[in-house]
Amino acid sequence: MVCMELSGTSPKVLTARSVGLVACTRCSRAWPLGTQTCGRCGKRLVSRDRKSLQRVWAFWIVGFMCYIPANTDPMLRTRQLFETQESTIIGGAVELAHYGSWGIAAIILIASVLIPLGKFWAVAYLAVHVGRRHMGASKHRKMWIYEVVEFIGRWSMVDIFVVAILSALVQLKGLATITPGPAAFFFALSVIFTMLSAQAFDPRMIWDAQASDDEAPENV
Repeated sequence: MVCMELSGTSPKVLTARSVGLVACTRCSRAWPLGTQTCGRCGKRLVSRDRKSLQRVWAFWIVGFMCYIPANTDPMLRTRQLFETQESTIIGGAVELAHYGSWGIAAIILIASVLIPLGKFWAVAYLAVHVGRRHMGASKHRKMWIYEVVEFIGRWSMVDIFVVAILSALVQLKGLATITPGPAAFFFALSVIFTMLSAQAFDPRMIWDAQASDDEAPENV
């Protein structure tokens, strides 16, 4: 929990830690600093997760490694009699656009290409700039980026749902079948590790940097 304390004309950030409190990250209940376990939900209380950035980068690297084969390997295998056709995420979107389904193609490209790349950029940006003073965006803008990443995470599995629905519906007893390709597995892993990377990030460190700036002497 963060609030603004006015001192003269310059606002200062007042954090729970600065007033001797620690907040539970699960139920948001505040407890005296030094309390080991939340009395409401039982979660272990930690004022700052010092190993947060290590886990963020570990999950981020694994997720990005899985994202590469997710876009280069085939996502769908379509079999029609004696012919087998494989399509990647981008190739499938281009084919849909070729047949006039521009809306569906745009949704697949946005949900499966642009949003994952945006999440990779946002998490890496926060991890690099979180502890550096006077670098990157403002603290409020960084917090906004973090909240956006958390919000859009639920829409990252759209492509997997499309593959699952097509595989279940298009089974015409040998005439035409659709099966998931290896890219579906890697794409699911990429989404999972990206979500873990975002969840491992401790946003309270953003406000620690702001508090350090407020305590620094002003230049005359």
